[in-house]
Amino acid sequence: MSGMEQAGYRKPPRSGRFKKGQSGNPRGRPKNRRREIPYDAVLGQMVTVRENGKEKRVTAAEAFLLQLTQKGLAGDSAAARASLDAIEKAQASHGDSGTPIKKIIVTSIGSGADAIIGKLGIALLKYPTDKARVRWELNPWIVEAALRRLGEKRLSLEEQREVFAHTRTPQKVKWPQWWEVRE
Repeated sequence: MSGMEQAGYRKPPRSGRFKKGQSGNPRGRPKNRRREIPYDAVLGQMVTVRENGKEKRVTAAEAFLLQLTQKGLAGDSAAARASLDAIEKAQASHGDSGTPIKKIIVTSIGSGADAIIGKLGIALLKYPTDKARVRWELNPWIVEAALRRLGEKRLSLEEQREVFAHTRTPQKVKWPQWWEVRE
């Protein structure tokens, strides 16, 4: 078998090997394929946004601009600059006639303090879909920490009732000795 080469593991038969000077991919990579980010496809997708307790469908671009604008109004200067730049670009591309392109009503869509209160475990949002009953309930650990910060200061009975009513599981709180409200 000296004249014949054996085919086997990691030794393909000569007929199946690439010929010298011949590309393994003769047609090559298609031109302009996946070189640019598909902004239109991504930003044009429809998403659902809850506004004033009602859901509405908007493009991802519109939802992004709403959130940027809201963060800007809440004091995030980088978001404010970005949303103003986007508004200026939109006006420039549509020709600024002195009238706004679209009336935007800004409401909470998950940014600012509300967005981090739940993430940090400070409170739990109860009844988020019921506009009449929606509220934050404080977790016991944050109530205890806040009461420790008071030092010698005492809360009035009315303030105690308010704290007790907005505590998620008041029976788990280690209330200070001076605390009077228990139900």
